[in-house]
Amino acid sequence: MTTLSGVVSHVSDELKKVVVGQDELILQALATVLCGGHALIEGVPGVAKTLTVKCMAQVLNVGFRRVQCNSDLMPADIVGTNIFDAKLADFRIHKGPLFTELLLVDEINRMPPRTQAALLEAMEERQATIDGVSYLLPKYFTVFATQNPIEFEGTYPLPEAQLDRFLLKISVGYPDFASEVKILNEHDERFDAEKFALTALTPEALEEARATVAAVNVEAALMEYVARLVRKTREWAAIRLGASPRAALAVLRVSRAFAAMDGREFIIPDDVKAAVKCTLRHRILLNPEAELEGVTADEALEQVIRAVEVPK
Repeated sequence: MTTLSGVVSHVSDELKKVVVGQDELILQALATVLCGGHALIEGVPGVAKTLTVKCMAQVLNVGFRRVQCNSDLMPADIVGTNIFDAKLADFRIHKGPLFTELLLVDEINRMPPRTQAALLEAMEERQATIDGVSYLLPKYFTVFATQNPIEFEGTYPLPEAQLDRFLLKISVGYPDFASEVKILNEHDERFDAEKFALTALTPEALEEARATVAAVNVEAALMEYVARLVRKTREWAAIRLGASPRAALAVLRVSRAFAAMDGREFIIPDDVKAAVKCTLRHRILLNPEAELEGVTADEALEQVIRAVEVPK
């Protein structure tokens, strides 16, 4: 298991012992970690969003913490604070759940804007400040934030500028019929992930996997293809706000990850096409007319992909 494809196979096989019918979620979540980015996971309750991230941390052999968001959550609850120790007659630092490798933020849109800002600042700067002192976050610090697409009462939707901090937006649907039957057969009693005894990677495997992704070659024609796709979103009739240059960089990073995960040292147009939807669906705004017609962000992006000539 020295190659990246071996790592991908191992992580995927181990997670599928527990998570059934969510192959795309597993692969896109792993791509997020390999790119050193963060992901917003959107799906209705009960489709294994939390379970996937928790088990992935176990297989990747990294730390895991979870924050359940609510309207009372304060920045200090996730970042940490200084606490007075009566025995030492002095203050000592108490680091919050932010200081971990894989942080799951459940229902981020229930987190107040002030706390959202503190989290997103840490995501961008890779450090957290407590009482004026900055502390570096762990090397593999990755945020997976979930949100429910159907319930908006008492929520604080993330502004577009903050959504842009997420490398990917992973859309999670229901499993297919066969997968749901398998879930019923395997988990009809009280579910316990511990009984599956997932095998963890070696500490060096994740570092080597990230290096492999960073080394993937991108030809000039593919660079131009990414640029044309992103620029086309800015002039497409159904899209009011197109993707930014930072979004183009996100497409490129994820394309590299998809290529490496497929065992290649170079990207091909299919890698770019696969990366476009998950990297841009939260970075574009549709025109009101398109929304009234029921056009989704994914459908608009599919139209853009078909409209741009593929390099040969």
